Amino acid sequence: MAAFIPFKLSLLLSLLSNIGFLPETSKNNVGIFPPTCNRIECPSFDLIKVGNGYEIRKYNSTIWVTTSPIQDISLVEATRTGFLQLFDYIQGKNKYKQQIEMTAPVITEVLPSDGPFCESSFRISFYLPKVNQANPPPAEGLHIQKWKSTYLAVRQFSGFVTDYNVGVEAAALEASLADTVWSPAIKKSQKDETTSVYLVAQYNSPFEFSGRVNEIWMLVDLEDELSPV
Repeated sequence: MAAFIPFKLSLLLSLLSNIGFLPETSKNNVGIFPPTCNRIECPSFDLIKVGNGYEIRKYNSTIWVTTSPIQDISLVEATRTGFLQLFDYIQGKNKYKQQIEMTAPVITEVLPSDGPFCESSFRISFYLPKVNQANPPPAEGLHIQKWKSTYLAVRQFSGFVTDYNVGVEAAALEASLADTVWSPAIKKSQKDETTSVYLVAQYNSPFEFSGRVNEIWMLVDLEDELSPV
């Protein structure tokens, strides 16, 4: 069966096996423009606020292709599983047999678990290029999600994503937002078990071993504040 796997995918699988096992010193920053976005399409956003260890962004309406929930104790393993599904999708494994350009970031949505040693639920998403957004190709097992205008609290960090550093960076973002005007809106966005605790955005391919940019995203629910009186 391996003989039918294209070389490109075979090489990608080999490099994916390194994700989470090549740690690089983390640098906690905001305001870094991912170099990847100079080469491939990324969703645009407006920068609303830069704080101490965080920034607030507003993303306009975007469309994502998302996996069904993946149960795993490891974010790294769940991301690997979901990314391979999405890679097949952009290589033409969709209803239209249409190849789609790679974009960034690939995001992993972390849903609440029952405890620290229990499996969590993860959804992995691929940002659909603008040229495909008018008629997104459907695919079995994947879901087209349209995000309305969305506010996010963001923290950046470098290196390869690991299960350990994701938890550290998410806790650091939460701490940096404590006692700010944004904290109540973030807690409001996490009001039920179907809402993500946070999202992990990865901008680099497995081929890149330095200059990596990752982000922790937390939803900021400003719906009431932005509703007309």
